[in-house]
Amino acid sequence: MAGGWLPNARRVPSPNWDERPPGMVVDLLVVHCISLPPGDFGGPWVDALFQNRLDPDAHPYFRGIAHLRLSSHLLIRRDGELIQYVDLDKRAWHAGSSSFAGRDKCNDFAIGIELEGTDQVPYEEVQYRILARATREIRIRFPSVRSDHIVGHSDIAAGRKTDPGPAFDWGLFRKLID
Repeated sequence: MAGGWLPNARRVPSPNWDERPPGMVVDLLVVHCISLPPGDFGGPWVDALFQNRLDPDAHPYFRGIAHLRLSSHLLIRRDGELIQYVDLDKRAWHAGSSSFAGRDKCNDFAIGIELEGTDQVPYEEVQYRILARATREIRIRFPSVRSDHIVGHSDIAAGRKTDPGPAFDWGLFRKLID
């Protein structure tokens, strides 16, 4: 791994990151899901959102989100393509208002991984395989990311977020990483 970039990921650098607080230990991995517009897969819109290039006129849904400044460290598309937006050593802007184990501001100490999908549509088998491989690589770099510190966005932003949702098979994922 060169710096905090996974060697098998396509790099699409996002400007939406900053430095983690000094001395911060990365010990949390957050699984998200995203599709733009909601329920549509395979388009260029997630890259555009994370690069601040989302055209608000391209779809009515985009008018409400084009101004947001968001990112994630990684995205795993439905076909298994792995895309990296932010160096793992940097703070990506994926968790928003969040809390884990009594600590707020999860972006400070978390890695964010998006799966192309929705809460209700089953994820692809290849997405689980790539997610497991990326998780293993991340845990080598950040050994403090224990199994009980791998959670969904809904776990750190309860009541505000629901992803990766009931369609995500935590049992299968945990079997692949343990």
